[in-house]
Amino acid sequence: MEIANYILSILKTDLNIVWSWGFNSPKPLENGLSFKVQGFLYKGWVSVEYNEGSDLFDIKLLSDHLKEVKSIEGVYVDQLVDVIDASVECSDNYEEKVKSTYG
Repeated sequence: MEIANYILSILKTDLNIVWSWGFNSPKPLENGLSFKVQGFLYKGWVSVEYNEGSDLFDIKLLSDHLKEVKSIEGVYVDQLVDVIDASVECSDNYEEKVKSTYG
């Protein structure tokens, strides 16, 4: 539970970005935190786990059926929000894509 709270505290440092993901349903994992997102690029579960051996974080995007969609390993603590954001919400030409999708 301690590592889940630590990850949550990291995410809270940039709430505007985290809210843009549609962040909800956080659940502690043995060595991390999972939560659901409804981002522009990705909708489903995100799992963030601390890797003690490397002292870095591993991120997995999981479908609603918990099948792995994407895995990102070796993320530094100060990059955690940005790396998740790049997979869940933002992309190249983000503003143009949003306008073309939502008018």
